[in-house]
Amino acid sequence: MYTRRRAPDFLLFLAVMSLLVFGLVMVFSSSSVTSYYRYEGDVFFFFKKQLLWACLGTITLLVMQNVDYWRWRRFTMPALFLAIVLLLLVLLPGVGKTVNGAQRWINLGFMSFQPSETIKLCMVLFSAHYLAAARQQLHSFTRGTLPLLGVLGLVCGLILLQPDLGTAVALAGTVYIMLYAAGVPYKQLVGLALSGLAAVALAIVLEPYRMRRFLAFLDPEADPMGSGYHIIQSLYAIGSGGFFGKGLGQSLQKYFYLPEQHTDFIFAIIGEELGFLGGALVIFLFMILVWRGLRVAITAPDAYASLLAAGLTSMVGLQAVVNIGVVTGSLPVTGITLPFISFGGTSLVFSMAGIGLLLNISRYTLDH
Repeated sequence: MYTRRRAPDFLLFLAVMSLLVFGLVMVFSSSSVTSYYRYEGDVFFFFKKQLLWACLGTITLLVMQNVDYWRWRRFTMPALFLAIVLLLLVLLPGVGKTVNGAQRWINLGFMSFQPSETIKLCMVLFSAHYLAAARQQLHSFTRGTLPLLGVLGLVCGLILLQPDLGTAVALAGTVYIMLYAAGVPYKQLVGLALSGLAAVALAIVLEPYRMRRFLAFLDPEADPMGSGYHIIQSLYAIGSGGFFGKGLGQSLQKYFYLPEQHTDFIFAIIGEELGFLGGALVIFLFMILVWRGLRVAITAPDAYASLLAAGLTSMVGLQAVVNIGVVTGSLPVTGITLPFISFGGTSLVFSMAGIGLLLNISRYTLDH
């Protein structure tokens, strides 16, 4: 059945590599000032680390692209179990590393590892595996959808304990799209959507800092030096860039006005330095990625491959939408990075692994 191998989807590969190279340039530009002051004049500190991760991510992509996708299916359950164990470990004192009040990293000495990035890929693999196997039971909520939601609830609960509402919402949204792609009845989908919105609202209300962020999203000027500071500085950066931008490397906001300028808010620096044109180019590249990814999902040779492609595409697409939405003031502030562009090793490597799988599936599509 799986004997006809073609070349992987070229446009998908080109879009991802363009985002990767663009990201390396912007990580250097946005982090150079911070690197200089924090690391004894080394303006290349963050760039060198990101370049190393980009090389490792590219190798990972090529491996995943060339090892047939159905061979990875046998590792679904062990990988999910290991990822859940890592999520538990990150919560242990002395194991998990706390940054800005969030305990999301495991400190390995020479590097920090973020288990929530691992679980995203593993959860997509598991969801595709489960939904493909349970297609005949999906009309029944208890026998079809509920077991998957139980696993998702456990994973999202552990992520919320870090705390990281943004990643939990993005992961739940990815699985929701996979449920839709699998043919889950609309009555179930509507119920799940309403339940999900209620859960998010409850999570915001129960945590004072989340409530402050939500109120700042509604009116940033109400607390300009507190909860509204990030979004105000981000909008200053984007607004000052105009249509053409100030020029690469010419950002003023990266001089410690805009926090997280090389991670969560790197899109604001893109808007400041490269203007509307630079921001539009990034969005265009993500649109190509999503278009080609969905095309792979539609033309995949079997249900498992189709669901896996839909999940991998949604995982990247949703994360990009949330990040850009936050930076432009369209969504409340969360700690989600921009795939392939923001500084962050774990996120980059596992995002590249997911794209490698997607490219692998594209080699077997029925209409290439």
